[in-house]
Amino acid sequence: MTIPSTPADIQLLLDAMAEEIRQALEGSQPLLVGIHTGGAWIAQQLADRLGANFFNAPLGTLNIAYYRDDFTRRGMHPQVMPSDLPFSVDDQNLLLVDDVLHSGRTIRAALNEIFDYGRPASVTLAVLIDRTGRDLPIQADIIGQSINLTENQQIKLTNDDGLQLMLRSNGTDHE
Repeated sequence: MTIPSTPADIQLLLDAMAEEIRQALEGSQPLLVGIHTGGAWIAQQLADRLGANFFNAPLGTLNIAYYRDDFTRRGMHPQVMPSDLPFSVDDQNLLLVDDVLHSGRTIRAALNEIFDYGRPASVTLAVLIDRTGRDLPIQADIIGQSINLTENQQIKLTNDDGLQLMLRSNGTDHE
């Protein structure tokens, strides 16, 4: 299994995802929603590739911290940013974007928050990385790359010097 770790690797995945989104959603004028933070980074990259005319409004972002079902175990991140959906979701087609789909709990939380804003006509899920270890029956419609990881491995998107994926095994970082 090769993990796309360099900015160039990520850009190739984003190019392929943008083309798949174009084919799947052309003409539907979806609303673009990125899940804070990694999903928002990916959503912005997809928006740049697809162009402003592809979407029905500017990029919206969700911060699902208050919607997580493990909130009491994880606690609150000290710098929680509010969600920003500069549009109504009622009867709209949404393209929901996240960086890594793992347990499905982040997506469940995002869907709960979206439905607090209204009732979309449809939600298409796009993720850069789909990894093993699902707890909930949630799957992505558009996937940059699927990766099999063990239970003690984690993958995280960073944006220090361009988008990069970091693999962590038992507390050890690998690029």
